[in-house]
Amino acid sequence: MTVARAVWHQIETNDYRLMKRVHRWKAPRWFRVLMIAATRGGDGWLWYAFGLILLVCGGVHRFAAIEAGGSSAVTAIFLFRALKRTSRRKRPCEIEPHCWASILPPDRYSFPSGHSITAFAVAVPLGLFYPYLQTTLLAVACLIAISRIVLGMHFLSDVIAGSAIGVLLGVASFYVFTIY
Repeated sequence: MTVARAVWHQIETNDYRLMKRVHRWKAPRWFRVLMIAATRGGDGWLWYAFGLILLVCGGVHRFAAIEAGGSSAVTAIFLFRALKRTSRRKRPCEIEPHCWASILPPDRYSFPSGHSITAFAVAVPLGLFYPYLQTTLLAVACLIAISRIVLGMHFLSDVIAGSAIGVLLGVASFYVFTIY
């Protein structure tokens, strides 16, 4: 067994172990509502609303910030769609039923998490343009990412990979739009 296969086997083993625990956990109602709200916020409407608020109240950096966040998000969407078609990894909710979540997945495949990629691809450049909002934006992105695991849409490795890709896209986009 090659090193890469051994590492991937260990990642999958840990992913499945966590999936089984999460899928059987009867979370308190307040937590379930929070996770569903976070995942729905990550569907895009939250970022659109934030963009409109920035357009009105964003100060001198508003156009660069909106362009950076928007271009990063669009790039993220194309990238995660291509990666999902390549990986074809089944979602946890297809492998084992969840005890309380019944949200339908937005697409067929699990790897990487599109919600995580786009959440961080938007939160990072906006947080770099507006440092006083950075903690809040990153907390929202983390909440969206965690909700995808808790709701049975993704494995932990899907979310970690998606978040890392989103951070890279966000930082790159910030630097591209601060040059102009």
